[in-house]
Amino acid sequence: MTYTFASATVLLLLITDPFGSIPIFANALRNVAPERRTLVIVREVLIAFALLLTFMFVGDGFLRIMNLSGLSLQIAGGVILFLIALRMVFPPPVAHTTEIVGEPLIVPLAVPALAGPSALATVMLLVSEAPERRMEWIAALTVTMLVCAVVLVLAERIQKVLGERFVVAVERLMGLILVAVAVEMLLRGLKQFIQQLPHA
Repeated sequence: MTYTFASATVLLLLITDPFGSIPIFANALRNVAPERRTLVIVREVLIAFALLLTFMFVGDGFLRIMNLSGLSLQIAGGVILFLIALRMVFPPPVAHTTEIVGEPLIVPLAVPALAGPSALATVMLLVSEAPERRMEWIAALTVTMLVCAVVLVLAERIQKVLGERFVVAVERLMGLILVAVAVEMLLRGLKQFIQQLPHA
């Protein structure tokens, strides 16, 4: 599957799902002073950005060390994306989460809310498919993280203006699109795998 800058940015936005992360951030920042929440959000977004950027540069080496092919990463990434997308479309019952005392650091905001397994697999997949376009993928990741930061900083205003139902509807729509992306990724990966099989 050939990605462009625009399609890679959209894919990363669907996976990081800033609208879906609003409840996680709201719960984690409940005990943080209002004047510090923006700073904490920006810090966690930067940590997630640094982690994803690191995987963009060490992804190829990691695949070689683990003796994994880009094809296996594509199929595995498709499976992960499909499971993530299903949770977006059909969210599980809300469980009682442990209240965080003080400011959250790295967990659960930077990881796994933004830089989760699916996001890490996706940036590795982008680089493994077109390593010569690494700067383009970095730009797509930068735009994605900027959008995440803006959405999360303005989360309370977004919920007040648009309403909680609209935010949920947007997340379900993003999940539906991500299901289609995951299926396409799986089909292309399986097609390549079948083509590589020795013909009888």
